[in-house]
Amino acid sequence: MITRFAPSPTGGLHLGHGWSAILAHDRARAVDGRFLLRIEDIDGSRSRPEHVAGILADLEWLGLSWDGLSFQSARLDEYRAALDRLRAMGLLYPCFCTRADIAASVSAPHGPGGAVYPGTCRALDPATRAARMGEPHAWRLDMAAAVARVGPLDWHDEIAGQVTADPASAGDVVLARKDAPASYHLAVTVDDAAQGVTHVIRGADLFAATHVHRLLQALLGLPTPIYHHHALLTDAEGKRLAKRDGAPTLSARRLAGEDGHALAARLRTDIGLGPPLALPRTAPR
Repeated sequence: MITRFAPSPTGGLHLGHGWSAILAHDRARAVDGRFLLRIEDIDGSRSRPEHVAGILADLEWLGLSWDGLSFQSARLDEYRAALDRLRAMGLLYPCFCTRADIAASVSAPHGPGGAVYPGTCRALDPATRAARMGEPHAWRLDMAAAVARVGPLDWHDEIAGQVTADPASAGDVVLARKDAPASYHLAVTVDDAAQGVTHVIRGADLFAATHVHRLLQALLGLPTPIYHHHALLTDAEGKRLAKRDGAPTLSARRLAGEDGHALAARLRTDIGLGPPLALPRTAPR
C-alpha cells in the first residue's frame, strides 16, 4: 500500500488537513506500506517557502513521518508531456475567456463545482484561434470528445462503493492555465500514477473531482487507485474547516505549546474512520 498527503503551501494547515494526513499515514503504517508527502506548489502566485516549512513542522509535531518528499514544481516536464499527449489526440483547445467573461454567461449550466464553462472558445474556428494565440489563454479539455473516446468508466471508493464516473458534469475543465503549467486535475492524476499511489485518502470535498481524474487516467493509460473520501471536520457551527475561512492553524496550536502527539491521539480516538458518508454513486447534475 502506498498512500500520500498532498498539501498546497498557500497557507497554514488546519485540523482538517491534519486529520487527512493522519488517516493516510496510519493506513500505510498499519500494513508496512509507504506514506508519501507531496507538496503541490505549482501555484506560483500563492505558494510560499515559509508555508512549506510550516507543513513539515506541523506534521512532525503530530508525530507523522514520511517515506518520500516531492515537489510538483520539479515535475513540470511530466505535466507538459501529458498535455502534449492529450493535444495530439485532439482533445484540448485554447480558451481566452476570463473569469469575468464566464461569470457574465448567465446561461452557463451548473455542476457539482459550480458554474460549468459554456464552451465559448470550443466553437472558435481554427483561423481565429491561430490569430489569438498571442493572448493569455488556458487549455481546456473537450469533455464530450474525451468521454466519447474512452466510453463508460467507473472507480471504487471504500465508502461509496463502486461509482459510475460522470466527468461530463464538470464541463470542459481547465488542464493548464496561463499562470500555472498544470491544473490540479492534471497534476494530481499524473503524480499519483508516477508515485505508484495505491490508495488515495482525501476529504469528501474532492469526491466530485475524482470523476475527472478517472477520465484522465483512462485517456493517459494510467492505473486507477482505490479511493477513500473521508468525512470533513467541522467547527462548532457545523461549517467545514477551510483555509479561506480562517480556520485555526496547526502552527498556532504548535507555537502555543500544545502537545501534537496527544492531539493526534485524541483525533484517532474521538473520530476514528467515522460513519459512512451518503456520497453519490454518480456526480450530481
